[in-house]
Amino acid sequence: MSRRKPVSGSGTRIPAPAAARQAVLSRFFKPAGHLKSCSLTGTSGRPSSDSAALLEQQQPPTSELNGCKKRTLEYDEPVKKRAKQANGNEEEESDTEKIGNCEPRKCLRPRMVLKSLEKLKEFCCDSEPPYIRAPTEPQRRLAILPKCTDFEDISIHAKHTVPSEDSSSRMSQKGGSLLGFAHFTSSYKSHESVQSTSEAKPPNRRTKSIYTPLELQYLEMKEQHKDAILCIECGYKYRFFGEDAEIAARELNIYCHLDHNFMTASIPTHRLFVHVRRLVAKGHKVGVVKQTETAALKALGENKSSLFTRKLTALYTKSTLIGEDVNPLIKLDDPVNVEEIASDTSNNYLLCICENKENLKDKQKRNVTIGIVGVQPATGEVVFDSFQDSISRSELETRILKLQPVELLLPSEMSDHTEKFIKSVTSVRNFKKFSSEMEFMTINGTALKNLEILQNQVDSKFRGSLLWVLDHTKTPFGRRKLKKWVTQPLLKSKEINARLDAVSEVLLSESSVLAHIQNHLCKLPDLERGLCSIYHKKCSTQEFFIIVKALCHLKIEIQALIPAINSQVKSDLLKKFLLEIPELLDPVEHYFNILSEQAAKIGDKTELFKDLSDFPSISTRKEEIQMVTAKVNLHLQEIRRLLKNPSVHYKTVLGQEFLIEVKNSLTSSIPSDWVKIGSTKAVSRFHSPFIVENYRHLNQLREQLVLDCNTEWLNFLDHFSEHYHSLCKAVHHLATIDCIFSLAKVAKQGDYCRPVLQEERKIVIKNGRHPVIDMLLGEQDQYVPNSTYLSGDSERVMIITGPNMGGKSSYIKQVALITIMAQIGSYVPAEEATIGIVDGIFTRMGAADNIYKGQSTFMEELADTAEIIRKATSQSLVILDELGRGTSTHDGIAIAYATLEHFIRDVQSLTLFVTHYPPVCELEKIYSRWVGNYHMGFLVNEEESTQEPGQEDEEIPDFVTFLYQITRGVASRSYGLNVAKLADVPGEILKKAAYKSKELERLVNVKRKRLKSFAKLWNAADATELQEWTSMVEI
Repeated sequence: MSRRKPVSGSGTRIPAPAAARQAVLSRFFKPAGHLKSCSLTGTSGRPSSDSAALLEQQQPPTSELNGCKKRTLEYDEPVKKRAKQANGNEEEESDTEKIGNCEPRKCLRPRMVLKSLEKLKEFCCDSEPPYIRAPTEPQRRLAILPKCTDFEDISIHAKHTVPSEDSSSRMSQKGGSLLGFAHFTSSYKSHESVQSTSEAKPPNRRTKSIYTPLELQYLEMKEQHKDAILCIECGYKYRFFGEDAEIAARELNIYCHLDHNFMTASIPTHRLFVHVRRLVAKGHKVGVVKQTETAALKALGENKSSLFTRKLTALYTKSTLIGEDVNPLIKLDDPVNVEEIASDTSNNYLLCICENKENLKDKQKRNVTIGIVGVQPATGEVVFDSFQDSISRSELETRILKLQPVELLLPSEMSDHTEKFIKSVTSVRNFKKFSSEMEFMTINGTALKNLEILQNQVDSKFRGSLLWVLDHTKTPFGRRKLKKWVTQPLLKSKEINARLDAVSEVLLSESSVLAHIQNHLCKLPDLERGLCSIYHKKCSTQEFFIIVKALCHLKIEIQALIPAINSQVKSDLLKKFLLEIPELLDPVEHYFNILSEQAAKIGDKTELFKDLSDFPSISTRKEEIQMVTAKVNLHLQEIRRLLKNPSVHYKTVLGQEFLIEVKNSLTSSIPSDWVKIGSTKAVSRFHSPFIVENYRHLNQLREQLVLDCNTEWLNFLDHFSEHYHSLCKAVHHLATIDCIFSLAKVAKQGDYCRPVLQEERKIVIKNGRHPVIDMLLGEQDQYVPNSTYLSGDSERVMIITGPNMGGKSSYIKQVALITIMAQIGSYVPAEEATIGIVDGIFTRMGAADNIYKGQSTFMEELADTAEIIRKATSQSLVILDELGRGTSTHDGIAIAYATLEHFIRDVQSLTLFVTHYPPVCELEKIYSRWVGNYHMGFLVNEEESTQEPGQEDEEIPDFVTFLYQITRGVASRSYGLNVAKLADVPGEILKKAAYKSKELERLVNVKRKRLKSFAKLWNAADATELQEWTSMVEI
C-alpha cells in the first residue's frame, strides 16, 4: 500500500486555519466502544492557545513518518480490498493533513491520515445502522496502523469537528487525555438505540471497533475491577490481558506476548489455584472470571454466534483464599508439589477497625473508643471487641498482635495517633467476643513481643518462641487452638486444673485408648477449614468426600472405643469430649453413603450420587440421554444394511463418537448426504444425517445434565450445612484433645512439674528454667536454674541488679513464661511451682524508637510504663527492665525511683524491677517488708585484672565471670567495660574507658566522703564531737 508523502519544500508548516479544522481522535474511545468528543476550537472557529500548542507539539519530523511500519487494520472487510481502494484515489491526497507525532512511553505509536477518519465516520450515521450502510462516496486512501499494546491515547489529526458538552466534560474530568469527535456523539447515541432493540448483533462487533469481542468484554470487566488482576477463562486455559498480563508474566515467570491489541499471557485451568496463590502472596488482588455458557447449549440459543458470556466468580486476597479454585485439600493421589502452595491460610484474619467519630473531632481528648471486627474466612470465625484506648494505642496493638491479621479495613478518617500506629504495625457458635478481662489473662502487645510468645525478636520467626516449645499438635485445627490458648491463659483455677488433669492423664496413663486416638489424629485433614468451605459452597467434590469420609471414620473409631473410654479414662475433660464426638458426628454417615467414591475423586458430578431417588431432575435427564443413545445404537443396524457390512461398528476418535469408519477404496458407496468427519491414508470417517442430528441433541442433553447436577450439588451442600454447627463443635473437641496431647508431650521432655494453682497472690518457683532457652541449649549445655519467691503478704517486689549480660532479662522472662504456661494448663520447667492466679502480665523491656508514631526511644519507654501504671492491678505481674536509662542519670534515677515506689505503695502488684541505679535499691530500707534486693551472681578475676610490668599507670577493665545465679544483695557495679571487651572493642579504647571510669569513680567517692563529713559536722552536739571531726578531716 502506498503511503502519503510528507510535506516537503521550504519546511513551511500547515496554515493555522488548517490546524483549526483538526481534532484529536483517541483510538481507544471507551472500554465499551463509546465515542466521546472534545473541542479543540473556540467559538469563533479559531484554535485556542492550548489547542494550538497541542497541535504544534504533534507535528512529527518527516523521517519518523517515513519510518512507520506497515500493518493491516483489524476490520471485517479484507485489508487488501481497502488498500486497493485507497491506492485508486490519489486525487484526494491534497486534502490530507500531516499525521501527529504519536510516540508513546513504551511502544511506537500508530499513525493515520485523515482519510481513515472518513472510514470511521461511515460506521456511525444518524439515519441508519452502520452495519447496513453502503458507501456513497469514493473510498479514500488509508494509512496502515501498527498494533498498540496499552491504554494510552493514539492521537491523530482530523478536520471539520464540532465540540460537544459530553466531550468537554470528559476532557475536564480526565485532564484532556481522552479526545474524540463531536460528530460521533449524537450519531452513536442513535446507533446505540437501534442496537438496543436487537441483541443478535451486539454493538461491539469487530466491524465497528478495533477491539476484538473478547477484548471488549475484558475492558468492560476491567472497568468495574480496576484494582484486580483478572484471570479470564477461555476454554482450557485462563488468560491475562494488558497490564495484568505483564504483571502475571513478571510474578509467575510465564511467557507474555502481543495478541491483537493487548499483551496476553495464559495458564492452564488445572494450575489456577497455584498461580492465584502466588499472585496473592505477592500482594495482588486477583479476580477469577469464568464462562457461564457451554458450546452445545449456546448453539440452541438466539445468541449462538455471539461471544461466550463470562462473569466474575471470585475475588481473592490474602484473607479470602478459600474454595476449590485456590485452596484445595491435598489429596492422597495428587502429584502436586506441596511446596508450590503457600503456607496455611487458616490463620489469616481480615480485621476491620473503626473509631468513635465524636473523639475524632476532639483532638485534645487523649482517650478514644475503638471497635474491631475480625473475620477468618477459612474457618468461619468472627471476633469482635470494643474498648477504650490511650494515646499510645496499646490496646489496639495487643489485639492486632494476637490476631496477626493479613488485611485491614480502615475508615476514611482516623485520628493521627491511630493512623501512625497502623503505619507502624503494617511495616512490621462462630461469634464470640474477642477477649474478656473476666475470662482470660491480659497479655498486652508489648508483652507478646518482649516475652517472645508467638515469634522470636531476632528474626520474627516461629522458632525460638514459647509457642514453638509447646506446639506438638498433629492437626491444623489443633495448632490454631493452641495458639489461642497461649495468647489467652485462663483465670479460673477450675478450668486450669481440668486441663492439667487431662495432661496428667495422657502423661501417666498406660491405657491404649488415648494412644489409639492420638494415632488417628495424625491422619485427619483440616476439618475446620473443610467444613467452612462446604458451608460457603466453595468446596469441590474431592474435598467434600475427603472431609465426610474422615468424619465418618472418626465417628466409627471413637464409637468403638466408648466402652474403653468409660472404664479407662479418668479425666472429666477428656471423657466428656470423647463421648460427645460420636453423637455430634452422627449425621455424617448418611451423606457419606450417598456418594460414589470414584466419581467424587475425579470430580464427576453426573455419577456422584449412588441413589437418584432424591434427585429426580438428574434421573429424568439420564433417561433422556439413554433414549437418544438407544436410538443411535439402533440406527447402526440400518447403516450395516446400507453399507452391506454386518461388521460395521461405531468408532470414537479424539472425542468424536458414533463415527462410521469406511476404507477409502469403498467411499464411493457412501451416500452423498453423509458428513465426512475425518480421514487417514487408509480410512475415512463419516456421520450420517441421523447421527448428526441425534449426536447434537445428545451433547445438548449431556451439558444440560451437567447443569442439573451442579444445581443438585449445591442443594446437597445446603442440606449438609444444616449440621454445620454440630460438626464444628465436634472438630473443636478434637482440637482441644490435640492440644492436650501436645502439652503432654511437652511435659515428657524432662524435669517438668505440674504447677499448683492458688487464688492467693503468690509466685513460688523452685529451680525454674527458661523454657525456650532450655530447649535451644539442649542436653549438652544445661541452663542454670533459679528460684523465685514472690508473695502478696510478704516480699512482692524484687529489685535486681548485676553486671551486663549477667542473665537478668532471661530470669525475669523465665518467671513470666512459667506463669503463662501454668495458667494455660501446661506443666512447667521447674522442680516445684506454686502459682497464684495472675490477671495480667505487663512488661517494659528493651530499647527501640518508633518512627511511624514519631516517638523517640525514651518516649516509647515512658509510654509503655504509663500504660502499665493505668492497667496493672494488685493481681498483676509487672516486669520493668532498666526503666529510665534513655535520659540523663539524674532524671533516669528519679523516674525509676518514683515509678517503683508507686508500684510498691499504691498498685501493690507482684513486681520484678531490673536496674543499674544503686539509689533505687535504697527502697528496700523504706519498704523492707515488701521489697528485696537481688543481683545476678558473678566473679571478678583478680589475676586477669592485674597490670603487666611497666603499665602500672594504665587502667584495664575487670575480667568478670558470670554465674547466672540469682543472689541476695546489691551489685555496686555493672561492669559494662567487660561487655565492651567481649564485643571486641579496640584495646586502646578500652584502656581509655577504664581510666575514665576509675577517675569518675574516685570523683564520686570524694564527693560522697565530703557529704558524709559535712553531715557529721552538722550533727555535732558538743566540743568533743567537733574535735573528733577535726581529727578525721586532718587524716
